Amino acid sequence: MQIRFTKGRGKYDEMLVARDGVTEAIACPKQRIIPHDMVHFAVESTLQRRGFLFRIRDGELANFQMTGEVESDGVERLVEAVQGDAWSGGNSASQDVLDLYRITCSARECPPLPAGIEEIDAIRLKIEELDAKWQALEVGESMDLQV
Repeated sequence: MQIRFTKGRGKYDEMLVARDGVTEAIACPKQRIIPHDMVHFAVESTLQRRGFLFRIRDGELANFQMTGEVESDGVERLVEAVQGDAWSGGNSASQDVLDLYRITCSARECPPLPAGIEEIDAIRLKIEELDAKWQALEVGESMDLQV
């Protein structure tokens, strides 16, 4: 599946998802760092876990009406934890990010994925790489990713 993120002029960036001859567009609210769904890409591609993007790749519609699944719910909680860390500068200790993830899973009654410090570090490195490319883009320019 091909994903194209385009930097927008206003309050939104755009994600286009192309698979099986069908293209779907999703508006991504700007958030200073990379778009939320690009954080999904970092988590899902690093851990090879089924979250929002992998579910789209596997045939679900690119919308926010997906039913809960244990693994994708765990992915979403991890996306929230690493995204929150990135919003605050991305310099929290990896153990703190992991602890936040586990607390979030517990609060949402969601089993955490089997992830440790090594996985958190790999995800953060991927986010740094994506963010460097994203920040270098001008409004209207795009970045392509493959799932």
